[in-house]
Amino acid sequence: MRECTGLALGSPARFGNMAAALKYFLDGTGSLWLSGTMIGKPAAVFTSSSSMHGGQESTLITMMMPLLHHGMVVLGLPYSEPDLMSTQSGGTPYGASHVAGSDSKLPVTEEEKRLCHALGKRLAETARILEYHHKK
Repeated sequence: MRECTGLALGSPARFGNMAAALKYFLDGTGSLWLSGTMIGKPAAVFTSSSSMHGGQESTLITMMMPLLHHGMVVLGLPYSEPDLMSTQSGGTPYGASHVAGSDSKLPVTEEEKRLCHALGKRLAETARILEYHHKK
């Protein structure tokens, strides 16, 4: 993480929270926090759940909290993305998401794909801008 220009962080939804393995990983980043290494770097989060009510938004928020403590610039999806208003599957203003179904076999919908691409593009563009200004 020390060398990253931007961070896309993902986790399956686990009872409305990030997976324990990701929490454990983030809990081990105290030295990065102490040194301020991540301050000002952009980040975005994404998730997947078995159902529409599987805790996608709360999972995304729990992933944001450590990033905010690191001083990162956390990005979401603005409502200028039309799929946020019409999706019947995943996608939230907090980040990209996918509804996988109880057997985890539902394919990624076109709306979910567009929202994922939009978030990735926003992260890349923000990283480029922030890196440019950091080098000045």
